[in-house]
Amino acid sequence: MRKRLIAGAVATATGLTFLITGPGGSAGAAPALSSAATEYTVVAEDGVSAEAAVQAITAAGGTVVGRNDAVGMFQVTSQRTDFAARATAETALIGASERKAIGYAPKADKVIERENLASAASSGRHSSKGAKLDPLDDKLWGLKMIRADAARKKEAGDRGITVGVLDTGLDASNPDLAPNFSRRLSRNFATDLVDIDGPCEVAGCLDPVGTDDGGHGTHVAGTIGAAANGSGVSGVAPGVTLVELKGGQDSGYFFLEPVVNALTYAGDAGIDVVNMSFYVDPWLYNCTGNPADTAAEQAEQKAIIQGMKRALNYAHRRGVTLVGALGNNHEDLGKPRTDTSSPDYPADAAKPRPVDNDTCWDLPVEGPHVIGVSSVGPSGQKADYSNYGLEQISVAAPGGWFRDGFGTPTSRTNGNEILSTYPLKVLQEEGTVDAAGNVVAGNEDLVFKDCTKAGVCGYYTYLQGTSMASPHAAGVAALIASRFGVRDWWRGGLTMSPDKVEKQLYRTAAETACPQPPLKSYVQEGRDASFDALCEGGKRFNGFYGHGIVDAYAAVTTHLH
Repeated sequence: MRKRLIAGAVATATGLTFLITGPGGSAGAAPALSSAATEYTVVAEDGVSAEAAVQAITAAGGTVVGRNDAVGMFQVTSQRTDFAARATAETALIGASERKAIGYAPKADKVIERENLASAASSGRHSSKGAKLDPLDDKLWGLKMIRADAARKKEAGDRGITVGVLDTGLDASNPDLAPNFSRRLSRNFATDLVDIDGPCEVAGCLDPVGTDDGGHGTHVAGTIGAAANGSGVSGVAPGVTLVELKGGQDSGYFFLEPVVNALTYAGDAGIDVVNMSFYVDPWLYNCTGNPADTAAEQAEQKAIIQGMKRALNYAHRRGVTLVGALGNNHEDLGKPRTDTSSPDYPADAAKPRPVDNDTCWDLPVEGPHVIGVSSVGPSGQKADYSNYGLEQISVAAPGGWFRDGFGTPTSRTNGNEILSTYPLKVLQEEGTVDAAGNVVAGNEDLVFKDCTKAGVCGYYTYLQGTSMASPHAAGVAALIASRFGVRDWWRGGLTMSPDKVEKQLYRTAAETACPQPPLKSYVQEGRDASFDALCEGGKRFNGFYGHGIVDAYAAVTTHLH
């Protein structure tokens, strides 16, 4: 992938570009018009009413075609070539952005998420015999690590608890996902864009819910809530309801507007938990006033920060527990390195940017109310790629680490990663499954096919990344809400305060001390010194594990305080 996503990537992707400059043109000059209308996302200033924002947009030469009044965000078209500059000059508006991608999921990422493809990896021999409920569960070492196998005997998840997968989609044709998938609640907020997604598959370019042309969202969904139905794999919370919140394009890009709309919808629809395994670009860190950036770039980042923070706060206020991947840049988020990768749009625009931790954010994981999750391998060690740090970490969870087990037969094997559901279409595009639906020779340790007695087949593959860790934590959060939630008389199902879910998740996590010595080197695993990581803090809370590795069994058997 050209960028890096949280799920399995390392840097950043192309992003939405806020064209924020000074007012263009002189008063009275004829407006500069393009032959076709351009689409923008406009963010209003704090405290500005929707009506005042619309008036300002109209005055700047734009037409509002969509709006999210809850967070002051508007979809606008304009033929004026100077619309962005005119909008920025309006005191009621933060700025206007031409709709370009701001986030990226790792569809094409081979750097982290698909590191195993770079070598002739075997399956390894990690097994979780105690966790086996479905045919492939013996490969799910993560379930055993967090004691999800034992937890389901007490609480397997309630259908009244809904978990939103804010991602690239969800392939509901997989027999492990179909039983738990809510088509009624699912939404696609990301219309296909021909210039980046290719030809539209359906009229209107809005893919139907229950599909995933990227694969990432389907993998995440399986870890959270694949059904324990005697087929394929089972998830951490196999009894909950899965809801697709498609905020990413088929190509893997994310735009500000679909992501924000997905979050506010989650709040309005009563979704209980939302998993987020992406981050906002074109800036690795969005800063309010970085002196290395131009005034236009600063305004762009302010708008991204405001839009995301408003959406996260909105969802939390309405009962959504927010879980996010900490990121794969092997970096202490409280002590960020100089950013040399931003902006990653347009090409060759990146420049060195010293990052002030007090005024810069890696979003959404550093946004309000987000439970940040780091990644560990089968040994329980922090994965080399995983971000960390006292300031932003909340908990750790199994995310896979291909290089784990140095000096043992399991090192650099697929079994060190996370196995989960994956779309047949994407596997066929990748060349690991043929047109007849059979695994291509040589890929038997990477891709698995398992069919129900009725002959419906599901497909499964290995990935690694903090995107794989986050859904383990989201699954435990869903179990907590299932176990201790109360009846939601207004919207149906169950409900539980996000603050209470978060508290129970933290207090029941398995406390894990820093390694000794606390400066962890990954040189023996083949990494250079930039991967060295200092673990700070004590056993109860530290920069590698936060409050600890999530523990599903303790979470559902420990009484609430």
